[in-house]
Amino acid sequence: MRIEYDEHDDILHIEFSKDPIVKDVSHGWNVNTGYSAKGIAEITILDARAKGYWPLENIKDLLPRAA
Repeated sequence: MRIEYDEHDDILHIEFSKDPIVKDVSHGWNVNTGYSAKGIAEITILDARAKGYWPLENIKDLLPRAA
């Protein structure tokens, strides 16, 4: 799992897998989920800080579940 935050553009990108993306689904205008053949591969959130998604306050709880 890899988490990247672009402070300049306020974009949060969470990568769960390096598998190729076979389908993208938008959940509103600012959240996009990329699916691989095996499931969720990545999530991208625009305006992450402005919408309260960054910083991840509960990262210690999330990491063990993602591994």
